[in-house]
Amino acid sequence: MQLPTFKDIWQDSLQWQPNQEQLEKWEKLYQEILLINLQINLTRITEPNDFWEKHLWDSLAGVIGLDFLEYKDSLKVIDIGTGAGFPGLPINIIFPHWKLTLLDSTRKKIKVITLFLEALKLENSQTVIGRAEDIGHLPEHREKYNLGLIRAVGEPSVCAEYVLPFLKIGGIGVLYRGNWQKEEEINLNNVLKKLGGKLILVKPFQTPLTKSTRHFIYIQKITKTSDQFPRSVGIPKQNPL
Repeated sequence: MQLPTFKDIWQDSLQWQPNQEQLEKWEKLYQEILLINLQINLTRITEPNDFWEKHLWDSLAGVIGLDFLEYKDSLKVIDIGTGAGFPGLPINIIFPHWKLTLLDSTRKKIKVITLFLEALKLENSQTVIGRAEDIGHLPEHREKYNLGLIRAVGEPSVCAEYVLPFLKIGGIGVLYRGNWQKEEEINLNNVLKKLGGKLILVKPFQTPLTKSTRHFIYIQKITKTSDQFPRSVGIPKQNPL
């Protein structure tokens, strides 16, 4: 199986296209994942069109075309709960000068992602094993990042509590969501006041192949996050702010 290129869809949906080198690296990543998936269940999304839309397009749609990101800078980026390496790996292939940290609590997945980094020659990237609730308090990670990526881990308030402690003042958190309700926005705004952040943009998309609803929620850190956050392991999900 090979990935489709869909250059026209990239252009129509995001006003951007990958170059040949980027396409080749995405293909290499795809083939590596197919191989690893024979041994461990890294991702259930392996059919070429599904992989393209849910892992490549979705990852890039969250960060392409934003006027508040300095794309040419060597941004420090953290992908929280990266799983099989998404959205971090496809983004890092496009922006190899960004310094990416891929964080996950599953040792087996992080071990595999480390191999991917070597195979793809993504030399500015590193992996970290641990929970966001713990790693977010370590001096080497707390308030050190320009950009935080987080998808599919829980309520918006939980995502905000995970990501904001990692961000520098002025840093941006990207919450990858499906549907988005006005009540969620009201609640998130209240939570952000406690965490030192503010909501700056809600960007709706329709996925190009399956026509599913996607929202990217952008929050910015405006003041220092209290040392009490993130709370202890499990507490943010069990008792959201």
